[in-house]
Amino acid sequence: MTEPASPPRRIAVLASGGGSNLAALLSYFNAAESPVARVCVVMSDRPDAGALGRASAAGVPAEVIGDPGDARSLDEALRRHDVDIVVLAGYLRLVPAAVAAHYAGRIVNVHPALLPRHGGRGMHGARVHRAVLAAGDTASGATVHFVDAEYDRGAAIVRARVPVLAGDTAEALAGRVLVGEHFVLPRAVHALAAGLVRLHADGAATVDLSAAALFDHPPAGVQVELAPAPAHRD
Repeated sequence: MTEPASPPRRIAVLASGGGSNLAALLSYFNAAESPVARVCVVMSDRPDAGALGRASAAGVPAEVIGDPGDARSLDEALRRHDVDIVVLAGYLRLVPAAVAAHYAGRIVNVHPALLPRHGGRGMHGARVHRAVLAAGDTASGATVHFVDAEYDRGAAIVRARVPVLAGDTAEALAGRVLVGEHFVLPRAVHALAAGLVRLHADGAATVDLSAAALFDHPPAGVQVELAPAPAHRD
């Protein structure tokens, strides 16, 4: 007798802005009716966040987080929606430590730089890209990483590397990085939902070799770098 398929994993997306990464997730999972995972709720710390409108337009519940620093209320909201995976997509608040701990190994963030460079408190949006240019870096990109109790400290799952070009402005670099973000974020969440990504007790992340196929054919100019496979840990 054939075993029934497992229901799609339930994703909560936390966003503070317009939600372009949310749009990439909705397209990859919900619009495609993915059997692996679906966005089931979108939450924001800002009532006027464009991400909330995107969610409503897609038929996904949208909620405002009353007190982003209140671990209990945020945890209760996530539990109310039976959330399996939490994705921070342009979410500018620090997730309370208790929530990060409860979802350890199931909560990820996308950051618009090649962490550990240019991360930490206050490093978001144009500030990141200006810092990259000021440092004279020859490459930048996006990092999808696990979330813990500190900004941008958790282990990297995948990076999308893009070149920094002569004469780049922060705006031009941001556009190039965003292409990488939109490619790697949904695929990293897919790999996590499929059980192909693991956060180990020592804080390191590994990605099963079979997940590499998800990242085939990246956009032109984007180089994908995955965390090591389990057998290749030091």
